[in-house]
Parts: sequence; C-alpha cells; structure tokens
Amino acid sequence: MDFNSLAENASRLGARLQETLSEQTRDLNIARASSSAYLDNPEDKVRNIKKQLDSNSDREKLEAMKRLIALISKGRNVSEFFPQVVKNVASHNLEVRKLVYIYLLRYAEDEPETALLSINTFQKDLSDSSPLIRAMALRLLSGLNMPVIASILVLAIKKAASDISPYVRKAAALALPKCYNLDPSHQPELIQVLTNLLRDRSPLSIGSVAAAFTTVCPTRLDLLHPHYRRLSRTIIDADEWGQVDLLDLLTRYARTMLPRPTEEVDPDLRLLLNSAEPLFQSQNPAVVLAVARVFYYLAPPSEVPKIVLPLLRLLHTSRQVERVVLAYLLIAARTFSHAIAPHYARCLIRADDVRQTKVAKVRLLRALITPETHPALLREFTAYAEDADDALVADSIQAIGYCARIVPEATQHCLSALMGFIQSKHDSIVANAVIVLKSLVQIRLQHQQYVPMNGDPTTSPLSIIARLAWRIDEIRHPKARACVLWLVGQYAPGDAQVKGSGKGIEGIVEWAPDVLRKSVKSFMEQPPMVKLQTLTLAAKLLVLAPTNRTLALMARHVLALARYDQSVDVRDRGRMLAALLVGVDASVAEPLEDIAGVTLRREQVRMVLFSGKLGVAEDTSRHDDDRLPFGTLSAVTGKETLESHLPDWLEEGTEPSLRDSEEDVPVAPVVTQISSQASAVARPISARSTPIVLSSSDSRANSFNRQNGTKVNWQDLDKFYEDTNEEEEEETESEESEDESEDDEESGEDDEESEGEDESDDDRIHG
Repeated sequence: MDFNSLAENASRLGARLQETLSEQTRDLNIARASSSAYLDNPEDKVRNIKKQLDSNSDREKLEAMKRLIALISKGRNVSEFFPQVVKNVASHNLEVRKLVYIYLLRYAEDEPETALLSINTFQKDLSDSSPLIRAMALRLLSGLNMPVIASILVLAIKKAASDISPYVRKAAALALPKCYNLDPSHQPELIQVLTNLLRDRSPLSIGSVAAAFTTVCPTRLDLLHPHYRRLSRTIIDADEWGQVDLLDLLTRYARTMLPRPTEEVDPDLRLLLNSAEPLFQSQNPAVVLAVARVFYYLAPPSEVPKIVLPLLRLLHTSRQVERVVLAYLLIAARTFSHAIAPHYARCLIRADDVRQTKVAKVRLLRALITPETHPALLREFTAYAEDADDALVADSIQAIGYCARIVPEATQHCLSALMGFIQSKHDSIVANAVIVLKSLVQIRLQHQQYVPMNGDPTTSPLSIIARLAWRIDEIRHPKARACVLWLVGQYAPGDAQVKGSGKGIEGIVEWAPDVLRKSVKSFMEQPPMVKLQTLTLAAKLLVLAPTNRTLALMARHVLALARYDQSVDVRDRGRMLAALLVGVDASVAEPLEDIAGVTLRREQVRMVLFSGKLGVAEDTSRHDDDRLPFGTLSAVTGKETLESHLPDWLEEGTEPSLRDSEEDVPVAPVVTQISSQASAVARPISARSTPIVLSSSDSRANSFNRQNGTKVNWQDLDKFYEDTNEEEEEETESEESEDESEDDEESGEDDEESEGEDESDDDRIHG
C-alpha cells in the first residue's frame, strides 16, 4: 500500500509539473540570443515597422512584431500600429499570431471598435490546436469592453470551461469577472459555469476560480459545500496567488458555515488549518499574510500566536512588505503581546527606515512594554525622542509615559527622562514632555501619591509642577504652555507640607501668583488656547485668596483684556468667569453691565472651577486601531471599510453532511479471494482507494513499511526493491498452495500417501 501511495504521489507531482510548465512558458522569449538588437530600436527601424507588417513575408512580420513587443516592454506607446497588427491576427505563422495576441491584449481595450472587426477570427481561434492561442483568444474577447459582445463572451467562456487544458480553464475562470462586470444580467449562466469549474481537480485553475467566485457571487457560499474539503486539501498545490484567493474564500466560508472553535475544533475547520499551516514557509509574502489571517480569525486562541514568527520573518523582505507586516503586528499585539514581546529586538528602528515605518515601529514597541522588556525599550524611546520627525518624537515621549503607567517600578526613570526633555531646545520635545508629565501628575495625585519616589524629592507631583512653573517663559508651545497653566491653577492650593512653609500668599503655593503675573503680562501675544487657561488661572487664584488685592487687580485686568479680544471663545470665557466671580469679589464685575441671575457663594464657585475636569486624558489619538480588521488594506491605511470585515461565527454551524462528497465515502476493506483472479482484481482497487496526499505531513509515512507488525525505515533503494520482491514471491507461493488445495478437494483422493505429500508441500510453502 505504501508503494502504491508513493507511486500515485509521484504521478500527481508529475501532472502538476506538466501543468505548471505550460503556465510558466506561456510568455515567449522574443529575443533569445539577440535581445539587445530588439531593445535598441533606432527611429528608422521604428518607421519601417508598418512596411514590414504589410509585407507578405512571415519573417519580416515576425521581425516587426518582436520590435513592437520590445518597445512595449520599454514603456513606449505603440498604439499607432494597431490597424496593421490586427490584419495579421489570422496569420498562418504560429509565432506571429502569438505576438499579435500579446500586442492586442495590451491595446484592445483602447481600440475596441477596430479589434471588433476581427471578432470572427477570435472565435475561430477558440478551437485552435494550441492551448496558448485558445487562452489568448478568450482573454482578448474578455478584454473588449463592449456590452454588445457579452452573449458571445458567455458562449466562449462555457466552451473554454470544459477545455482539456487547465491553462485554458484558468483563462475561462479569469474571464468570468470581466463578463459579469460587462453585463450583470448573465449572472445565472456565469454561476452555472462557475459551479462546473469548482469541480475542476487541477490546482492550476482553482485559484482563479476562487477569485471569480468572490466577484460573481460572493454570497453564494452554499455552492462550496460539496467542494470545501477538496479545496482545503488542494491549497498547498495551487499557485501562489491562487492560494491567496483560495484562503480568503475558505476563510469566509468557515466563518459563515462552521461553528466557533472552542476547546474542541470542528474537524472541517481543523482540516483547513492543517492544510494552510505549511504555507507559513512560503516565499511569497502575500501567501504568508493570507495564512496569518486564517489563523487570526479561525484558529483557537491557543494557536493564534503561531503567526508571530512567520510575520517577523517578513520584516526584512522589502520596505513595502515591512510596512504592511508592522500594521498587522500592531493589531495582533493588542491581543497577544506576550508572544511578540520576546522578539522586540527585531522591531527596533534602523537608520534607513522611512518615516511611516519609524512611527509604526514605535507604536508596536509601545504595545510590547512588559516588566521584562521595559529597561531596553525605555532606552530606545529616549533615543528616538531626539529625532527630527515631530510625529516620531510625540509617539516616543508618549510611550515613555505609557511605560510609567503600566510598569510602576519604571516610573522614576520615566519621570527623570521626561524632566530632562523639558530642558531641550526643541519646542516639540518640550511640548510633548509637558503633556505627558501632566497626565502622570494627575494620575499620581488622584491616587494620593504625594510622597517622592525612592526618596528623590524631585519626583513628587508638586515638585514637578513647581519645576514646570519656574520654566514657564521657556515653554513656548501653545498646548504645552496651556497644560502648565492648568496644572498651576488646579494644584495651586498645594498640600499640607507646602501650606506650612510660611511663604507667599496664605492657602496658595508660592510659585502660582508669579506664573499668573507673567501670563497676564504677555496675554495679548498669546494664542487663544493659552488665553483661556490664563483666565481660568486668574479665577482660581482669586477664589483661593479673595482678600488679596494683588490677585484681585490682576484678575480684573485680564478680564478687561478678554472683553475686547478678537477670539469669540476668549470673550465668552471672560464674561462667564466675571459673572461667576461676582459673589467672590464684586469689583471684577464692574466692566459688566446689568448682570442678572443667581450669585454663587465662594465655596460653590470653588467647586465649579476645581472639580469640573478631573479625568485624565489618555493619548489615544493615534492608537485607535483596535477596530481595524487584521489582514486587510484597512489595517495599513487606517480607514475602515465595510468590505474588510468578516461575517460573525454561527452558533452551531451547518450540518457537516452537507460537505460530504464521493471522496469522503469510506471504502470497504478488500477481502482476499480464494481465486487468483479475484486477488489480482483486489490489488488495483485497494491501490485506487489509497488517499492521494502530496504534503510534508504525510510524506514521512511513505518512507515506512510494516514488517512483523512494526514500522522500519528503508535504508536505501536496493533494500526497498529487495523487500518488495520478497513480498511478491510470498504472495505467489500462497496462491499456488491455494490452487493445489482446491484441486485436491475436487479429485476426492483419500490416499494417505498423497495427503502426506500435500501436507509436506504446504508446510514447505508456508514455512
């Protein structure tokens, strides 16, 4: 049985190589030894092409067509020769006709009316003896963007779909979407052709059939029921781009028709996963990404991390592939970052990386921060923060703040790094550092963590705010300056340790009034964002110390400036705060006229100003890709589309018997017959019933043979044939002994001497 399986696998491999050979050699080598002679075309030879195409000599026509194809390969527009080329579509020279079809495939869509004049020739070539000509004729007919020929094209596709050549059947599958887009009213006929092509057992065409299915009838997944298992087994034999289309189709089928994987995986789903897993080793990045998508959406959670190492292998393929893989890894890291984190070194930024790749890598490294990886990643983020790209700087500094939040033991190092960034000469670094520090300070104060970390007084929240307040003149970025003003105003009351210092205004930290003085002095030169926070700071300090005349004068002055500001938001904020502070200090409301409404007490105003916004704003503006689907273009572009989402799982799935086919019917075991004729017939039947498996997982079984109930490995080819001959001799001897015993029973001889001879013969044969 093992020998028969090996022979059938070899036969199947030979058939596939023969089919693939016809596909790989379909393009002509138009310039074997003198390629440069055709690629280097002087203008005088180009002008002579029309004369050569109108010549009666096949040699000159062939020479002209080679020059045209060479010009096309160089990107030159040679559509001016279209009328002369069309005249040679019926040439008796096969080489000329092949080159004419290559030319027409390139320019037929631009000149459909002229090409339509030769449609009879194209239809005739559908019956040509050469599969290449038949396929090219069908490709040309489907390339004519004219609804008038839709009916003719349907007939041509039906004829090509039953062709004996798998290459022609592949061309028929590729023509189905073009015909459907040309005239959707032919969909029922095209579905019937597609159903017939699904029965095709050639792996050369099955990928194109899957692509056509997605275009012609994407919702008719019920048509795949009897073909699902065979298609799953055929994935590994299909061509590379066919594997991508086939995997996508089977993924949608599994999500629609199979139950959700739990501890026990459905056998049909397991078949798809096992058939797709060897393709992780493919050299085509698209195939690897397609298999990763299959495992991400179909595999049980314990098997999804299998996609990590194959994706990391693609990072150094090319810059384009690297960018796509990084987008997929970033989505995967949201679910199982523990599987990617040990390999963070393969995702570090290189000096020659483009801007988009750098930003993607920083975002991925941020998702890989763990207690084990944070020391190395923190050093990387600190180095990336000195980059010239503002987007990379912002993401790096935000990653440092994120590290301080999720790894408490790294907080001191993160704060030290962020405080160091404040002294930078680059506004973008200072601005992002201030924004991240604001978030960290809020988090610590909300958790009542007032004490310094590890005894370092500079790491206490109020010390950080004080250092930011003293450097307010050096912080020029509007958003960063507004953050500092908000921090100063929000935490101006200080804590118990600061209140007892005896410096400054009672109830207010010593550095807050000076920050207000500097802000009011430069109020007119600041952007609206800073003006709004300056007004809020003045109101907060006045509520904390309503009897201080200096604070009252500064608040009154800044409210007067806001009354005549050009910004509508600033004017509205000024009027609102002035009306709010009437109950605290009536002098600030003097510029206002006819104030009506309820006057709030000081405690109520304080609650409004200090308890309004206590939440911490997370930096999620550029980290919202959790909703993006894995393995689609949306993951790269960041724009979600309806087509990129897969259907949800069914609760129980469809009935497995719907996927039964003739191949799945179990074959009854072959019982050895008494007659030699029956045993001779039984051997071919058992050979045909052996499943044909051409994969790495089953190839090991072909190298084993059962002897005495155990498996032994063949040492060499001579040993294999030697043991095979011994088995054949044993079978022959056993058949002879059965024939002799049959003859003895019919003759009815009871002679003891003859019986003794027969028994000794049997003993000698079976011994």
